[in-house]
Amino acid sequence: MYIWGLHIFDLGIIILYTLVILWLGKVAGQKTKDTGDFFLAGRKLGKFYQFFLNFGCSTNADQAVAVSREIYRQGIGGMWIQYLVLFLTPFYWFTTFFFRRIRLTTIGDYFTERFKSKFLGASYAVFILLMSILGIGIAYMVAAKTMMAMTPKSYEELNYEQRLSVEQFREYQQLKSKMGEGLDPEEKVRYEELNEKNKKGELHSFISHTNPMLFYFIFAVIVGIYTMLGGFRAAAITDAIQGFLIIAFSFILIPIGLNKIGGFSALHASVPDYMFELFGSVTMSEYAWYTILAMVLANLVSIIAVAPGMQTAGSAKDEMTARFGMIGGMFFKRFIMIFWALAGLLAIGLYAGMLHDPDLIWGFMTKDLLFPGAIGLMLVGILAANMSTLDASTVSYSALFINNLYEPFRPKKSQRHYLIIGRIAIAVALLCGIGIALFINNLLVLFKYAISIPAIYGASIWLGFIWRRLTKSAIIIQVAICLIIYALIPNLFQALDWTRHNKSFLLETKPKTVTITTSALREDVEAGKAEHVGQSIEKQHIIEPIGVFFENVARTDPADSSSPKIGIGRFHAEIWVLSWSGVDFSNFTKAQLVAVRFLFDALFPFFILFLISYVTKPTPKEHLDRFFAKLHTPVQKTPEEEKKALEDSYDNPGKFEKDKILPGSNWEILKPNKADFLGFGGSWILVGVIILLLWLMVSIR
Repeated sequence: MYIWGLHIFDLGIIILYTLVILWLGKVAGQKTKDTGDFFLAGRKLGKFYQFFLNFGCSTNADQAVAVSREIYRQGIGGMWIQYLVLFLTPFYWFTTFFFRRIRLTTIGDYFTERFKSKFLGASYAVFILLMSILGIGIAYMVAAKTMMAMTPKSYEELNYEQRLSVEQFREYQQLKSKMGEGLDPEEKVRYEELNEKNKKGELHSFISHTNPMLFYFIFAVIVGIYTMLGGFRAAAITDAIQGFLIIAFSFILIPIGLNKIGGFSALHASVPDYMFELFGSVTMSEYAWYTILAMVLANLVSIIAVAPGMQTAGSAKDEMTARFGMIGGMFFKRFIMIFWALAGLLAIGLYAGMLHDPDLIWGFMTKDLLFPGAIGLMLVGILAANMSTLDASTVSYSALFINNLYEPFRPKKSQRHYLIIGRIAIAVALLCGIGIALFINNLLVLFKYAISIPAIYGASIWLGFIWRRLTKSAIIIQVAICLIIYALIPNLFQALDWTRHNKSFLLETKPKTVTITTSALREDVEAGKAEHVGQSIEKQHIIEPIGVFFENVARTDPADSSSPKIGIGRFHAEIWVLSWSGVDFSNFTKAQLVAVRFLFDALFPFFILFLISYVTKPTPKEHLDRFFAKLHTPVQKTPEEEKKALEDSYDNPGKFEKDKILPGSNWEILKPNKADFLGFGGSWILVGVIILLLWLMVSIR
């Protein structure tokens, strides 16, 4: 028996999971007495909860879908859209240390205390609350798209327009597969027409029963209820359970998919060689090594500005517990991501060219490979992965709102009052996320925003922890300029007719025909291009032009080759600014354009901060001495010991001078101790182990 395309077994599993999560939220809520319990779980979480809190908070289904969708689209190199965080993991050793030592609730509090500026604290809170809506929208969209792929309509249920869209998608894929051999003039005209329609999102591989709007609302209500009941304690408890479900959904597709395709040897016989290149083919991939490096740098600047970081670290009973939980949870996630990558490769071998939207691939694989009951478990795993991120995140955003926006204007209210307002803030954030999910329908676009946008504040947070000379004025100017370039112009220009039709903004890269040497696939043997699978043959690939400033450039009327072109999607203001220097970006590849954009995002804020800080008034020395004295004082076991240690540091801030790498300077970087060498150095060894495991996975035949 099926209801809305779902078997009754699967629906029963989802309902049972929902009831259990709501009950846990109610239990956690009974222990929540004040804002300290609600926002930081009383700073009492041990290693077990810290591990799963960090694993759950950092792991959500949109990451699994992003990895598999980009591998499905680009080969194994596409995994770096998410896997670039592997190279950031060792740096969490220091960010966790900073966040626990500073003994604050939110990053907004950090700006208020470090720079004596409630304005900066409030501005960060407003910025990150707007960013939170983006993150919530991503979670909604992924869960909905997975559900949509699992609940397709039959061909008989489609109306005329829907059938036409599906039939034209199939025709488009057939013509695209013939491009390497060459199309006749009539086919070429037809392909160009269908390609323009595809750019505009008019072609579909299937139509779904699922109504995204209704799904978003139900999902928001469930997360909102248990999070508002129990706060951060509920997030930690449910994340421990959801962690096991995340593991289950990460493993469940692999053995069945491998069995269907015929094992690793059959996988290599079905997927081109260049799609197994770990760091991306420089010729064929959008993820060349330099693109990955640029994205890593941008994300390194951004990671410290992510709101939940302060609270996941701050909820630990001491700094080593915080570090263990962060590093352990993060590396376990990196290990799980190997299986997401393998799922993406299996998707290429099994379903290449079958979907109009690569975001749908995880749900499509689930529907095709799994049986009733297992599909329900997969859906619960995906819901769990998204919920475990949303719960901790929304509590963090609520804390930001209370501490940095609401309480300064409504001080000295009761704890009960602030708890009520905090819960209302969670509900509002969850509902606003629905708007983002409806407005932006491409997961890759949202992820690229999430990599670069937090760098607007991330640069000043990094520098504020290690450089005394950083000034409030420099941060205000830098944030204003970067907001215009990173957020305002990209979104404003894609909405204005004059920019979308401006010929100077419709610049495209030049098309290229490349010849690559690769191993023959099963389809090559069937087509008579090779005698056996694995034989070395040459293939021609056409790299079509892409937009330089806009994400896409398409004709207003796909059926008319003489119709004017229009810009579609994000406007890359970073590349536009750099073009003022006279650089001709039309000769760049997609990988090079992405690399240039993210290098700008990573480095430009630091340039502004250093430049302006040297010509503006510094923060008073007495205030800085007190701030850094607290930062350099280890967290103690009891409140009494903590108070005594801090008072001693405040009275003698100069005692830390001998521990600096550059004593007497403006740099507050302490000499690394044994724990730093073991923690940071050991983390890099684990990075090497993960890369080795990835290499072994793509090398198995």
